[in-house]
Amino acid sequence: MIGVITGDIVASRRQKNPELWLKPLKALFEGVGQEIKSWEIYRGDSFQLEITDAAEVLRVVYKIKALLKSLGGLDVRMAIGLGDISYTASRLSESNGTAFIYSGEKFETLKQDKIKLALKSADPDFDKTMNLLLKFASISMDNWTVVSATTVYTSLEHPNATQTELGQKLQIKQHTVSERLQRSRLAELIELNELYLEKVKKIAP
Repeated sequence: MIGVITGDIVASRRQKNPELWLKPLKALFEGVGQEIKSWEIYRGDSFQLEITDAAEVLRVVYKIKALLKSLGGLDVRMAIGLGDISYTASRLSESNGTAFIYSGEKFETLKQDKIKLALKSADPDFDKTMNLLLKFASISMDNWTVVSATTVYTSLEHPNATQTELGQKLQIKQHTVSERLQRSRLAELIELNELYLEKVKKIAP
């Protein structure tokens, strides 16, 4: 089972210089896979990203969200499709499979449902449970400040680092790191990811 993330940048036009977010977003995607084959950015502010292991999808979603929120004035809508890939093309946009179909279908409903994050798979019960939990998770993520998002992103980039080490990277004190991570609800988001890992194994073919 693979994951496909389809997304677009909210309020991208507020940022007069798109390179300020395009460059770090591309760097994040390059850590996941090869441009064009594994990810594409199109129409200036929309993207699609293939995650070859569905278990990694939610953590990547957290990183994308934290990165864009850290840039100030930006946010992101994302739809996750979990399924197979039946045709692999040289360009990701030309590949096909249920993961691509589900991601595209769910993305089309985000605006009308007034939500920024949801998923779709072949298992309606899994989808119902996870989408309810993602709604609650989004309450915290949508309200991340720039400093909170920056701290979350740094923590996700260095999952084995202590708070003291994170503080050194961010040039802030350890207790400030702790306060920011508590406000961001990162511990709860990691718990959600653990639950997702348990459940996604059960629906994997």
